[in-house]
This record gives sequence, structure tokens and C-alpha cells, in this order.
Amino acid sequence: MAEPLRVALAGLGTVGAGVIRLVEANAALIERRAGRPIRITAVSARDRTRDRGVDISRYAWEDDMTVMSERGDVDLVVELVGGSDGPALSLARKTLGAGKGLVTANKAMIAHHGMELAALAEQNGAPLRFEASVAGGIPVIKGLREGVAANRVERIYGILNGTCNYILSTMEDTGRDFAEVLAEAQAKGYAEADPTFDIEGTDAAHKLSILSAIAFGSTIDFASVETSGISRILAADIAQADALGYVIRLIGMAEADDEGLFQRVQAHLVPFDNLLAHVDGPTNAVVVEGNFSGRLLFQGAGAGDGPTASAVVADIIDIARGMDTGFEADRAFSIPVAGLEAMAVADSGTRQSRAYIRFMVADGRACWPRSPPQCVMPGFRSKA
Repeated sequence: MAEPLRVALAGLGTVGAGVIRLVEANAALIERRAGRPIRITAVSARDRTRDRGVDISRYAWEDDMTVMSERGDVDLVVELVGGSDGPALSLARKTLGAGKGLVTANKAMIAHHGMELAALAEQNGAPLRFEASVAGGIPVIKGLREGVAANRVERIYGILNGTCNYILSTMEDTGRDFAEVLAEAQAKGYAEADPTFDIEGTDAAHKLSILSAIAFGSTIDFASVETSGISRILAADIAQADALGYVIRLIGMAEADDEGLFQRVQAHLVPFDNLLAHVDGPTNAVVVEGNFSGRLLFQGAGAGDGPTASAVVADIIDIARGMDTGFEADRAFSIPVAGLEAMAVADSGTRQSRAYIRFMVADGRACWPRSPPQCVMPGFRSKA
């Protein structure tokens, strides 16, 4: 049996504690599949005394998580802190710069700095993995990077944010309005105290830009994602959509053609007979269309400690299998960074689509006693 892969864990929130539970519960199975034991050697978080439901006393503690990249008993660092910049980015840079593997669930950091980190990984022969950054436990990144590697991907689209999907499907089922359902989502832990990134589409846009890079062999271009959210959708919109044969879902969609790369996140009317219309609750679903594979659907839990921890540990296992070969360092985005194309941004003005428009008007008509009555909007005069 090979030497253990020694892992440091930065961030002990819901997902971090889930990783510890998973590694402990399935230790024997993980060892057989990885070909070597997986051992957590060091951890770091903001509060050492907090009860997380797992025993962390057996691991070395670091108040400064960036120090973990320097430890001699650490081969790989798992970053579960979050945030596009700050300590998480510093830890990622130091870890990869030291030639050590990095696994992260941080979609904001990858969307903003993924190209830099992938290049740093290649320069230092260090594996970089981020399956858990998109769609929780759904292996959609692995599916794109490996399962459809022989295909030209023509389009990728789907439900990428479980919070929004929970809110919209609950409004649909109950007839309640947005604010009330959002408060319920926060109480259940599906939405953050500040839900702006979720409900305004930013979270889904982060994920879409990562998927686009892998699907189309392009550099990440988060800035060009046309993004809008669901905060202005009313229960009346949900009811009207139902009457027309649709449900409303927040959809991220990307496609590449001769004009360039088009990426958009916005609420869509999805017909009842579409697969995505039946995705309810805090669930994610991604559709990939390849020129030979045809249409593929990836669906499952998009968040939560179990599914996200599952994706994190799957990345750790992959690195444990291939760490000695150096191959993993060249495939963070399927192909080396130098081979990724900086694609032009496709002009959305040249694309045709149908739209639903809701507008409110005041009933302010002025009526004259004629036979039959004639109603004229204010500001207009009737003829003499």
C-alpha cells in the first residue's frame, strides 16, 4: 500500500465538518478506491472552540490557515472558506506555489481567478480540483472533462442555484409571494442571511462561467455573463405562467458559435414538457448537448454537507490516484491553460428569443355618458 495522502482542511463549516465525517465513515472504502489511505493532519477555522459535531482534537490546529501550505505533513489542502479574494485566495496561491494539491468548493474564487490558479498549478506540477464548486454533489465537471471529452459541446444550460429553485418551485406550489418564501428558505438554511448573490443570479453566473470554460475550451469570462435574478418575480407571474403552460426557473445557458461565446443567467418560462420544468426544491440540473453524445442530463442535490462533501472527497481520491504521475496538474480545465481560447463575446442583440412582459397600469379611465359609453385615457380629449 502506498504512503497516505496527508490532507489539511481550511474551513470547518457545514461542508468541512461533512468532509471529516465522510472520511471517517468510509475510510476503508476510500482507501481501497484511492489506492492509499487518506489522512487529515491539520485543520483551520475562525473559532477553535465551536462545537461542530465532529472531534477535531486529533488534528493539528492552525490559527493562520495559510501556514498549512508550509507544513511538512501536508500534501494537499482543501479550501472551504469561500470568497473570491482574501484569505482563501492567499491560501490557494501559497498551496499551489509550494507544489501541493488544492481542492476547493469556492466557485467565486475559480470564476475570478481560475486561470491564474490553473497556470500556477501547471508551473509547479500541483493538481487543482474544484468539482464541488458547481452543482454540489453532481459530477458535472467530471462529466464535462472526461465523459464528453471526445465531443464538441454545442450548448450547456440548466438550473445552477438551489436557493432560487426552491423559492420558485415553492411559490408555484403554494401561491405565496417572493419575500415570504425567501424568509422560509433562510429559516431552513437554503438561503444565506444576505441572499443577494443567490437571488440576483451571481452565484449561478459564477458556476456557468466555470462550466463554459471546460465545455468550450475557453478562458473563464465571468464578466461577460449577462446576469439577472428572480427578486422581481411575483406570485402573479407564476400563476400566469402556469395558465400559459409554463413554469418559471432561473436558467444559466451558454453556447459557442462563429460569433463567439454567449453566456446568460435569467429567469425563463420553461414549458411543462421540458425536463427542467420538473426539477423542484433545492435541486440542480445541468443539460449538456454534445455533437456525438447527444443530450445528457446531470441532476441531483446542488448543496448541503453530504453532497458537497462527497464531491470534495471524490476530488481528493482522484488526486490520490494520480498524484505521482503529474497528469492531474494539466487538466484543471481539460487542457493546459496555454491551449484555452479567449473567445469573443457574442452579441446578444443578434439573437432571437421570445419574452414574457408583465407591466402594471393604473385604472384611471375617464368616461362620458354616451350611448354607448366611450372611455378615454386621461390626457386625451374627445372630439367635439
